[in-house]
Amino acid sequence: MPDSSVRKLTLISHALCPFVQRAIIVALEKQVPHERVYVDLANKPDWFVALSPTGKVPVLMVDDTVLFESVVICEYLDETTPGRLHPEDPLERARDRAWIEYASGLLGDIFVMSIQPDEAGFNARRDALATKFDLLERTIAGSPWFGGTQFRMVDALFAPAFRYFDAIDRYVDHGLFRGRPRLSAWRQALAARPSVQGSVNADYVQRYTEAQRARTSFLGALMNR
Repeated sequence: MPDSSVRKLTLISHALCPFVQRAIIVALEKQVPHERVYVDLANKPDWFVALSPTGKVPVLMVDDTVLFESVVICEYLDETTPGRLHPEDPLERARDRAWIEYASGLLGDIFVMSIQPDEAGFNARRDALATKFDLLERTIAGSPWFGGTQFRMVDALFAPAFRYFDAIDRYVDHGLFRGRPRLSAWRQALAARPSVQGSVNADYVQRYTEAQRARTSFLGALMNR
C-alpha cells in the first residue's frame, strides 16, 4: 500500500468552503500530516489560478502532483493510509458513494437558498430542501451515524452541509430539522465529532455571518438587523 507519510501534502483551502472541510475532516480522521495554505477566492493569486484546473478549492498538492475535487482528494487520503472510511463490501461502498453525490448536490442547494434575494425565493428553496431532508430522514439507517455505529466516509462528506445551519439557525426559524429526529441526531453527532470540529477555525460562524451580511440577499438582510 502506498505510504502517504513520505510525501509532502499541501491542502489549498478557503476558510468557509464546505468542500475544503470535507478534505480536512478525512485528513484528521486518518491522522494525515499536511500543510494548509488559505487563498482569497474573491482575489485569487496568479499561482493558484495556474495551479487549479477549476479555479476552486480544495486542491491537494502531493509533492508536485495536483489533485482537485473534494471527493477525489478524500478517497486518495483514505486509500493511502491505514484503515478504511469506506465500507469493505462493494455494494455498501457503492451505495455510500451514491449518497456522497447526493450530499454534494445538497451543499449547492443550501448555498443557493442562502443567496436568494427575497423571502419568497428563500422559502421556495427551503421547501425544496425540506423534501430532500425528508428523504434523508427515511434513509438514515441507525445511530449515531448514517449507516449505524461506524463513522464512514459518507458521514465525513455530509458533515459540512449541516454546519451552515450553526449560523443560519440564529436568524431564521426554517424548521428544517423539526420533526426529523434521525436527521437531528445525526447532525448533533457530527457536530460533536473532533474531526468535524477541527475542520474550521473557531470563528467560523462569525466569518460566515459576515460574508452573508455583505450579500444583497434575504438572509443577509436578516443577519444585518
